[in-house]
Amino acid sequence: MSERFVVIGAGTMGTGIGYVAAGAGYQVEIVEVDPSRADSAQRALHNLWDKAVERGRMSAAEADAARTRVCFQTDVAQLADGPDVVVEAVPERVDLKRRVLAAAEARRPALLASNTSSISIGTLAEPLAAPGRFLGLHFFNPVWSMALLEIVVGAATSEATVAAARTLAARLGKDPIVVKDMPGFATSRLGVALGLEAIRMVEDGVASAEDIDKAMKLGYRHPMGPLELSDLVGLDVRLDIARTLAAAYGERFTPPRLLEEMVAAGKLGRKSGEGFYRWETR
Repeated sequence: MSERFVVIGAGTMGTGIGYVAAGAGYQVEIVEVDPSRADSAQRALHNLWDKAVERGRMSAAEADAARTRVCFQTDVAQLADGPDVVVEAVPERVDLKRRVLAAAEARRPALLASNTSSISIGTLAEPLAAPGRFLGLHFFNPVWSMALLEIVVGAATSEATVAAARTLAARLGKDPIVVKDMPGFATSRLGVALGLEAIRMVEDGVASAEDIDKAMKLGYRHPMGPLELSDLVGLDVRLDIARTLAAAYGERFTPPRLLEEMVAAGKLGRKSGEGFYRWETR
C-alpha cells in the first residue's frame, strides 16, 4: 500500500510541502476548505512541475507521475484512517491549529506535525490524546529549494517521533536542526527580530527598503534582505508571529505600526502583489 502524506491547508507553505512530498514518492492529500484557494494551489503545483521539467530538474515522466500522486479534499473528516504523515499548515492562530490537529489526530496518523513557525508545540499539543507522536516540522519558503527543516521537540514528544522526523527530513531532501520548544524556536526568533527592526528603520525614515536590504546583502552577505524576505514570507504572517513573540518575550517583538497598517491595507507582500516592493514588476 502506498505511503500517505496529508497536508492540511493549501496556502503557500502547504502547497510547497505537498509538492516536495509528492516528489519524494508519497501519495499526497491536501485538505483545503476554500475552493478558490484549492484551485490556486492546483495551478501553482502544475506550474512548479512544468518549470521543473523546463529547467531539467525533473523529466516529463517524473512530473506526470508526481501530478497523479496529489489529490485535494475539503474536510479532514473525509480522510481515510492511518496516514503515515500529517502536517498542519493553516494560519498562525492557536485556536484554529488546535481544532485542526485534534481532527487530524482522530485519523490516527503515524506522525502528526505542525508547520508553525512560532507557536509553542506544548500549547498546540494540549487537546491531543497522544502528544508523544506530535512535534513541529517548520519548513521554509520556498519549500522546494530551502534545505532547512526545523524539528521542534515538545516536552511530551517521544524519541521515536524525533527519529521518525529525522528520517522523513532525509527522504524529503531536507537538512534538519532539532530545537527545544520555545516561542519562535531558533529561526523565527532571530529572523523576526531582524525583520521588525528593518521595518522600524523604514518607519523612521533611516533609508529606503531597497537600501536597507542592500546593506544586509552586501555588508553581511545575506542572500536576501530582511524586507524582501518579509514580503516573500507574507507581511500578515510576519505580523501574526510578531504578536505571538511579543506575548512571550515582551515589547522587543511589538509589531511596528507600519507593519500593522500595511497588513490592514492588504499589502501583504508578494502574494498580494505589493508590500515593501511591487512584485508585479519584479
